[in-house]
Amino acid sequence: MPTKLTVIYDNPTDAEAFEEGYAREQVALAKKVPGLIRFESSKVWPKEDGTPTPAYRMIDLYFDDYDSASAAVATPEAALLFPSIFGLATGGVRLLFSDTEES
Repeated sequence: MPTKLTVIYDNPTDAEAFEEGYAREQVALAKKVPGLIRFESSKVWPKEDGTPTPAYRMIDLYFDDYDSASAAVATPEAALLFPSIFGLATGGVRLLFSDTEES
């Protein structure tokens, strides 16, 4: 079953600095992770009244299966990505492994 690793960035303390680092380094590093079969980057809409939601941005990295995803996060490429994620995530970050379900 396809597996994805989701990175959920909470609202950064400095959105402009976050966006600069995100565009310059996060996306490029994420796309270099071996075994990646699909990549998605998204920005969360604010609430209808314009206030932010708890999440700010997300990256979804898709792999063939759990074993492929587990192997990918142990690579040198991931060793560059993860410190970068934690350094950029000044508002907090969550990482999730999940099976993707198709209907």
